[in-house]
Amino acid sequence: MELPNDIPTTEELPQYEVVPLPPEPPVDPSKTGPKPKQLKAVEVYGYELGRGLRKKIVTPEDVYKLASIGCDDSEIARWFDIPRQTLVDNFREILAKGRDDVKHALRRAMIKNALGGNAVMQIWLSKNWLGMSDNPTNTEANAPLPWRDED
Repeated sequence: MELPNDIPTTEELPQYEVVPLPPEPPVDPSKTGPKPKQLKAVEVYGYELGRGLRKKIVTPEDVYKLASIGCDDSEIARWFDIPRQTLVDNFREILAKGRDDVKHALRRAMIKNALGGNAVMQIWLSKNWLGMSDNPTNTEANAPLPWRDED
């Protein structure tokens, strides 16, 4: 059987050199996965709370962030593993500032929604802020209106 003329023969094909890959280092079966991150010492500015082994460093920025997302005192104290009263005594102003800031942001968002045409938000704000109601209130007894014959 004869080959067609358009197919090159093996002598006409370019010759490539085969380079073997370097051998992989042996894998220790007890150490699989990525390396764990190493702890490093950092300088943190905050208040030292507690004594002895229970001493904690609590930063005012962290307290503010937790208060500004709506965490209450007991949740923040549990986060730092300190007593609730210790948190309140040391961070009273920061807790109030964080909670006030989130209230201001919510009010801005509510006003923006209401002025943007959200009817549900408009009704809610009119009832709660303006004192409006769906049901009229009677200030006097259900007496009929007086009849006047002057006309």
